Amino acid sequence: MSDVVSAESIREAAGGLAGVAERTALLPLPDLGGNAFLKTENRQPVGAFKVRGAFTAIRRLSAADRARGVITHSSGNHGQAVAFAARHFGIPAVIVMPADAPRVKQDGVRRHGGEIAFVQNRSDRLPRCEALAAERGLVMIPPYENADVIAGQATCGLEILEDLAGVTTIVVPVGGGGLIAGIASAVRHFSPSVRIVAVEPTGAPKLARALEAGRPVTIENPQSIADGLLPQAVGTLPFEVMAGIVKEAVQVSDEEIGAAVRYLHQSTGERVEPSGAAATAALLAGRIRSPGTVVAIASGGNVDPDIFDRLVR
Repeated sequence: MSDVVSAESIREAAGGLAGVAERTALLPLPDLGGNAFLKTENRQPVGAFKVRGAFTAIRRLSAADRARGVITHSSGNHGQAVAFAARHFGIPAVIVMPADAPRVKQDGVRRHGGEIAFVQNRSDRLPRCEALAAERGLVMIPPYENADVIAGQATCGLEILEDLAGVTTIVVPVGGGGLIAGIASAVRHFSPSVRIVAVEPTGAPKLARALEAGRPVTIENPQSIADGLLPQAVGTLPFEVMAGIVKEAVQVSDEEIGAAVRYLHQSTGERVEPSGAAATAALLAGRIRSPGTVVAIASGGNVDPDIFDRLVR
């Protein structure tokens, strides 16, 4: 068991996010019983939970390091969050993104004042990021391999535990693992009986493979409409942090994810991106047995209008 992210660090992160991140609502999910709720992280200022971790990590830098400016690699939501936080502190931000990143996420980075450096292949993001950081003296803010980022994401779990007495199961979409590691940290410290179920696309079952192997495993050519859930492996630090708490990972198809995007729009009015709808998809598809009082995390809402319109029709 890991205590990389302490209870004190989570509570400090929550205090530091006051007035920056939303304390997002828990909405009842119709047709899934009277005990299913949606944690609406799609309502965050950057449209995703990532603001919690990015802002926390940048705020905790020393003044000298922060003044150097920051850099990260991202398919979109973490990049927007880093740009948002950097603008708050008046520092430059460079975001290394794949050229095929959704246009809405590219536009979001630019809207928040971030500079984009494109790479053709997703696997080139980290090397390019490291090279630019060394060349320009920027501080790296990783999307999930960072204890302060994970502490920030843990505040999402803390809110769930504080706002919903009797919650028994939290269902979390998994990309690199920062969010689920944060949720696991909050559960470990504040309510260890709560069950956490990971959800990932059938075309990118990296956490399921890691749980089988006992270590992160690289998935070749992950594929899904859920672009935020496509890292080739869960992070080493997140996997360490979630050890002993996260024991289940279920998969959902692109068709099931699309159906969840449509269901959420029609039943709650929420605009949720495919990555953010994965947890709800697992509930709709019956992948999670005996969930009890359950919260599905809608991790983001940044979806290109054409894709959203096609999915909800």
